[in-house]
Amino acid sequence: MFSQDRMLVFTSARHECASHRRWISRGSLTHSRPTGVMAQAAQMNVVLDINTPLRVEHDKKRRQFSIRLNGSHDRAVLLYEYVGKKTVDLQHTEVPEAYRGREIAKHLAKAAMDFVVEEDLKAHLTCWYIQKYVKENPHPHYLEHVLH
Repeated sequence: MFSQDRMLVFTSARHECASHRRWISRGSLTHSRPTGVMAQAAQMNVVLDINTPLRVEHDKKRRQFSIRLNGSHDRAVLLYEYVGKKTVDLQHTEVPEAYRGREIAKHLAKAAMDFVVEEDLKAHLTCWYIQKYVKENPHPHYLEHVLH
């Protein structure tokens, strides 16, 4: 169900988590400014195709969950890092600006928290959005895996 051979390229995005700079410096993300048609699409209010279900892909090698948006090169992503043998840090969630406000990050957060539970991991919640998601969805099976 999850693909492990995906590469992430942001074409337009605003990064909000403190850990973002670490990810770019490690080369895990390629970040470029939008140009031409991509810039116009990034600035417009993009409509998601309601007939296409959102599918979360998990790339364990790159330690990320992602959603391809409308079959394009735009992706929403949630990045994590192992900080111990059984401990992950959910560090950053990013949805391109044109797709925000459509609960896309919620799908990424759910997939990440389900992964933490299924793998019986402990999780640091560095990303503010993941903190918000867990607060709004205080399921006992999530809460027992969150480190404070």
